[in-house]
Amino acid sequence: MNAADTAFILICAALVMFMTPGLALFYAGMARSKNVLGTVMHSFVLLGVASLVWVLVGYSLSFGTDIGGFIGGFDYLFLNGVGPEPGGPTENLPHLLFMIFQCMFAVITPALITGAFAERIKFGPFVAFSVLWLIFVYSPMCHWVWGGGWMGEMGALDFAGGAVVHMSSGAAALAAVLVLGKRKGYGTEPFIPHNLPMTLTGAGILWFGWFGFNAGSALAADGAAANAFVTTHVAAAAAVVSWLLVEKWHHGNATTLGAASGAVAGLVAITPAAGFVTPMGALAIGLGGGVICYGGVFLKSVFKYDDALDVVGIHGLGGTWGALATGIFAVESVGGVNGLLYGNPGQLWIQFVSVVGTWGYCFVVSYILFKVVDAVMGLRVGVEDEIGGLDVSQHSETGYQL
Repeated sequence: MNAADTAFILICAALVMFMTPGLALFYAGMARSKNVLGTVMHSFVLLGVASLVWVLVGYSLSFGTDIGGFIGGFDYLFLNGVGPEPGGPTENLPHLLFMIFQCMFAVITPALITGAFAERIKFGPFVAFSVLWLIFVYSPMCHWVWGGGWMGEMGALDFAGGAVVHMSSGAAALAAVLVLGKRKGYGTEPFIPHNLPMTLTGAGILWFGWFGFNAGSALAADGAAANAFVTTHVAAAAAVVSWLLVEKWHHGNATTLGAASGAVAGLVAITPAAGFVTPMGALAIGLGGGVICYGGVFLKSVFKYDDALDVVGIHGLGGTWGALATGIFAVESVGGVNGLLYGNPGQLWIQFVSVVGTWGYCFVVSYILFKVVDAVMGLRVGVEDEIGGLDVSQHSETGYQL
């Protein structure tokens, strides 16, 4: 066991945990004031719910003994055999530390989905869906990529969660908006963010925590972690600039919401590639991520779905671009594998297969889970409750006393 690595990953786990409250602020600022608490609660409650699901069953399904390349076994059910000694996929870290680092990924991923159905879902059914989704979607995806499943064995590159976190949540978000339908008044009434300073604060916390997300995925305090740290920052910076440039060209103004969205788009795009590309590769990925995700948020106006806080456009498309870009810009001197630009076009094909597999599985199973929960519990609040806001109808509170 390596003391420096242990200290580093402890800090990174805490940084990733801090991302979920950051996401809560990022989303809540974009909601209307009558839904600020309901939106915050969607993310914050998952610190409790998702953590329990993970330690009871999720970790075992993700990292237990491989069963057919699809799912892990029950080796670590209820954290059986997971202790302070080295173990699991790492030899340099306490097994418990690896488990809790991965737990923070499991917490934030279903929280990302909540931006799609903000302002119109019942709280209880949302929690029920999240539990089912962690078991039937997130855990298999995590096993496929990092736990010895078919995607990792195929050679797909996903350093910190392009498929496991971002594409999976983006696909689930698309399923959600198709099942729940549009918010009342969508397309005919203005839906204006009520607190953009809150959103910018959340974006800053996300950017800060993302260093733990990506650099920590090196699982050691070494050069790979340093490279992931730098590529993460460069990509985010590039995406802020490219988003604002295209926004200025298209819309006439560079907005604060655009800056926040651009930062997150760049962070999403670099996530699968952070440990496989150089800083200049990250620059290209970030520039592309800002432009692609800016265009992605307009898909909802083309296809007429109500993705309230642009989860599909930023996390779904950003994660997809990042996965494919990894197959283009990966370089052997950094991560041990070359991509298309360095003479290995086969890696881009592998990345493409992983994208199709992720979107197909996550969308279909998420759609089924939403339909099941809707049939049993009813997903959507009533019209009066939606008009009055989720803060009062779901939590008997108000965010502001004015």
